[in-house]
Amino acid sequence: MNVKFPPPFTPFVHLAADLQSQGFAVLSPPGTLAWLGNSLHALNAWRPSWDDLPADAYLKDGGHYRRRRHSCFVVDGDQVNQTPHRAHWQPLDYNALHGGMQRLFEPMVAEMVQSQAWMQMLESFAQLCSRLKPSAVDPAHGAQPWFVEAHQFRIDTTDGIGRPTPEGAHRDGVDFVFVLLVARHGIKGGESRVFEVDGPAGQRFTMTEPWTLLLLDDERVIHESTPIQPLAAQDAENGYRDTLVLTFRAKAFQGEGDEKSVSVDKSE
Repeated sequence: MNVKFPPPFTPFVHLAADLQSQGFAVLSPPGTLAWLGNSLHALNAWRPSWDDLPADAYLKDGGHYRRRRHSCFVVDGDQVNQTPHRAHWQPLDYNALHGGMQRLFEPMVAEMVQSQAWMQMLESFAQLCSRLKPSAVDPAHGAQPWFVEAHQFRIDTTDGIGRPTPEGAHRDGVDFVFVLLVARHGIKGGESRVFEVDGPAGQRFTMTEPWTLLLLDDERVIHESTPIQPLAAQDAENGYRDTLVLTFRAKAFQGEGDEKSVSVDKSE
C-alpha cells in the first residue's frame, strides 16, 4: 500500500504569514521557483552532484543507506561567503543518536556552491529569516549574519529500507530549517511529518515533485521523515530519495566554543 497525502501548499506571497502562524510552510515547485527567482534549468544543473555523494561513515545503526556532503556558509546581507571546511556537530539534546561528536563529511562541489543560483537562494532564505526573527537583527549593523549549514543527502534502499531521519522526530537546534526535495526514484514512504513542540497539532504529507520546499521554524516545531522502501522488486537496489537540507542559525554555528565537549568519531 502506497498512500500519499498531498502537501498543504502555501502561495509564496503568503509564505512569511504561514510560517509565523503555524511554524512551517510548504512551497510547490512553481512557488519555489517564483520566490527564489531561479530558473528550473539552473536548479536542475545541480542534480548530477547527488550521483557522486560519498557514503556517510557515521551511521550508528549500522546502516549503509545514506550518502552525503556538507558545507558551511555565512550570509551577511547580500554577501554569501563559504567558510573553511568544518565538521558538523549537534548536541545530544537535539540528536540523541549522532549528537556530541564532530562528523567531518566531504564538501559540496564548487560548481554548485559557487553558482549564481546558489548565492541567490541563500540570500532569499536569509532575508526571510531576518524578516521572521527581527530580534536577531543587529540595528547598528543593519542585518544579522546567518550561519548556514548545507547538507546534500541521498537515502537509498540498498539495505532494503532507508531512514531519512534515523534519530526520529527532532529539532535541529537552529532557528530555521529548509528541506528541498531534489528527486525520488523507485520508492514508497518518505512521508514528512511536522508537529508542534508544545501542542497537539501536526501535519503529514509526502513531497513527490522535485523542488518542493518545506520550511520550518525550528524553535516551534519538530519534524521527521518516515523510512523509504523499494516501490517494486526491481527497485530494491536503486531506489533513492535526494534532498538538500539547509539550516540557518543566528550568532554562530553549533559547537563553536564547545570543542572540548565533543569527540571525533571516525568509525565506519
